[in-house]
Amino acid sequence: MGMNSFSNSIDLLQRAMDVSSLRYQVTANNIANTDVPNYKKQSVNFESELKKAFESRDNSHNEFRMITTDERHISSETPRDWHNVEPRRVTDFVSTAKPNGNNVDAEEEAMKIVQIQMQYRLLTQLTNFEFSQVNTAMKSI
Repeated sequence: MGMNSFSNSIDLLQRAMDVSSLRYQVTANNIANTDVPNYKKQSVNFESELKKAFESRDNSHNEFRMITTDERHISSETPRDWHNVEPRRVTDFVSTAKPNGNNVDAEEEAMKIVQIQMQYRLLTQLTNFEFSQVNTAMKSI
């Protein structure tokens, strides 16, 4: 395992943990507003944007690229760097709401909290594993 793949793994795990924390806050906020009239639940969009960035990177070596010699020229799209993908809060204006206009299902949000907690725990275990691999490699030198 090269140092670059290690730092990429740690970086990605760190980002995923940050997104989990944000998701936890957003979900807890939904639960806190479960009885507020006209409140619309929010969620966090990250993985689908991350997937698009990885796909653009993976497909970039097969793409036709235009060379630009002047800033007025139309440039071909450069692959998206996954490091620049940011989580986005998305408000759900579409799903059916309760009579008071609120669309939070407290039970569904509580299940999300459990899922987020389990995911976060898994991410911390994966991070620990990555570091233990490096530790083992260092000891054998």
